[in-house]
Amino acid sequence: MIFVNDKDLVVPGEILADEDFHPGRGTFKEENKICSSVVGLVAIRNKKISVIPLQSKYIPKRGDVVIGEINDIRFSMWGLDINSPYSGLLPASEVFGKEKRELEKVFKVGDVLFLRVIDVDEVKKVKLGLKGRGLGKFRGGILIHITPTKVPRLIGKKGSMINMIKDKTHCDIVVGQNGVVWVKGQTEMERIAEKVIKMIQNQAHTSGLTDRVREMLAELTGEEIEESKEVSEDLDEAEELPGETEENNDQYPDEKDEDSSSQEDKNLPQEIIESKLNLNLKR
Repeated sequence: MIFVNDKDLVVPGEILADEDFHPGRGTFKEENKICSSVVGLVAIRNKKISVIPLQSKYIPKRGDVVIGEINDIRFSMWGLDINSPYSGLLPASEVFGKEKRELEKVFKVGDVLFLRVIDVDEVKKVKLGLKGRGLGKFRGGILIHITPTKVPRLIGKKGSMINMIKDKTHCDIVVGQNGVVWVKGQTEMERIAEKVIKMIQNQAHTSGLTDRVREMLAELTGEEIEESKEVSEDLDEAEELPGETEENNDQYPDEKDEDSSSQEDKNLPQEIIESKLNLNLKR
C-alpha cells in the first residue's frame, strides 16, 4: 500500500509506503514501512519510491563532470572549490605528466576549470583530471550556482530545457553535475540566461515549467518561441544526475572562465514546510 502521491511534499520520518514497494534514494525502511529521510518531493517509478531533496550538497562520484574554482596552489597540486563539503585536488601529474613545471604559470588562484572526478577515496579526497573532450579552463563568461539536485531539471529530457535556453540567448552554456553553470555570450544575454536558470531552480518542483520558461524567454529576448511537442516533465527525472551523454557533450566548448553568483535556494514557502513538520511531529 502507498500512503502518498507522486510529487507530494514530505518530511523526514513520514511514512510513504509499505513492503509492497522498494525504497529508493532519500528513504529508509523501518518495520516494513518505507519512510522519508529528507524534506523533499515524492518520486514514484513502478514499485520504487524515492524522495528528491529540496536542498542538498554535492557529493562527488567517480566519473562526474564538475566546474571548480582554484583556491589553493601546493607543491604538486591545485586545490579547487567544487561546490561541495569536500575539496577537489588536481595533481600536477594530470596536467604535465612527469614533466616538472611551475604550477602558477599554468593555472592561478581564481581560475575556473571544467574537470572530471577521477576518484574519491575513503576520506572523501576528490581527485580531479582534465583528460577528456572539452575539459579545461574557462575564459570569460559568468558562473551561476544552483542546487545540485536541480541539474537534471535544468538540462531537461534529452537536453530539451538547456538547449532551449542556449538557442534563444545564443549563449554557450556548460552545466556541471556539482550545480555550477558556466554561461558565455553577450552581456545582456548572459543575464537573461541567469534569470531563467534561477527561475528553473526555484520552480523545479512545479509542473508546466517548460511553458513558463518558454514564455519568460520570449518576454526577455523579444523573440517569439515556437510551440513544440514537449516530452512529459516528470519530477522523477531528477532521480539521478546525468552522466556524460551525447546531449551533454554538445554543451562543452574547449575553453571557458570566471565570475560567480550564488543565491539561497527558495523552493517552497517556509510556512508549508513548517506546517508539514508540525503535523508530522504530532503523529
